[in-house]
Amino acid sequence: MNIIAIYPGTFDPITNGHLDIISRASKLFHEVIVAVAVNRGKTPLFSLDERVELARLVTPEFPNVRVIGFDNLLVECAQQQGANVIVRGLRAFSDFEYEFQLAGMNRRLAPQLETMFLTPAEQYEFISSTMIREIAMLKGDVSCFVPQIVHQRLNEKFK
Repeated sequence: MNIIAIYPGTFDPITNGHLDIISRASKLFHEVIVAVAVNRGKTPLFSLDERVELARLVTPEFPNVRVIGFDNLLVECAQQQGANVIVRGLRAFSDFEYEFQLAGMNRRLAPQLETMFLTPAEQYEFISSTMIREIAMLKGDVSCFVPQIVHQRLNEKFK
């Protein structure tokens, strides 16, 4: 059975923690779709096109991973892409309540989709894109938290 997973997020920017989840998912599923969301509730630092490009630039080592952008309900995007599973990353227990609610709503909207939670390696548990943006904006060194190309693009944004 070919199971296709979709890993949604804003990825603003994509971090080493995201890549850890992508790596783990790529070993579990036939195909993993990294779905970069517009997310109208946030004002991203990078445009959707930039976030999609960065995700593509940092995932070529995973032959079964592809990157798309989307601007509709996650369950609709998942159905359009033929996904069977939604992958969500849990960094800390505090993420669980929100993610549990999302999983329940997604199940209600699309009962055929399962949600699977993956946890990152210990060294990535505390990394969030929000923290990365703030540290970079204040000229802090984020090079150990993001891929090199992302670090370069952050530096360009905050020159």
